[in-house]
Amino acid sequence: MNEKKYKVGYTCGVFDLFHVGHLNLLERCKKMCDVLIVGVCDDTYVCNIKMKKPIINENDRVRIINALKCVDRAELVDIATIDDKVLAYERFHFDVLFSGDDWKGSERYIRTEEQFKPLGVKIEYLPYTQGISTTDLKKKIKK
Repeated sequence: MNEKKYKVGYTCGVFDLFHVGHLNLLERCKKMCDVLIVGVCDDTYVCNIKMKKPIINENDRVRIINALKCVDRAELVDIATIDDKVLAYERFHFDVLFSGDDWKGSERYIRTEEQFKPLGVKIEYLPYTQGISTTDLKKKIKK
């Protein structure tokens, strides 16, 4: 029997213009946990924090992510839950947070690692798929 490293994993993202880079990330996450929960950033977060207008609305993005066989559950998450990973933990009760490796060593994630230690929660940093991004797709579409 192939046992996974973690029981419940969590990651979050915008997932606008869903592409193979998103799929690669979610499949990597699922390989490491029995249950994968995905937070989908709400439209308010995308517009006000990322300063971008999503092409696909929040409800459709949640529906797309929920349809993937590598995802056990996807739910909309708000700014507070996105910014404070302990709030995400309290809501979803995961034992691993998956994040992009560009966050490793950042002040925000050093603090998150410290907050997670007494909870027994780990952070796994995963690489992004090179050569594809939503921003690049939007540029190609505009051309």
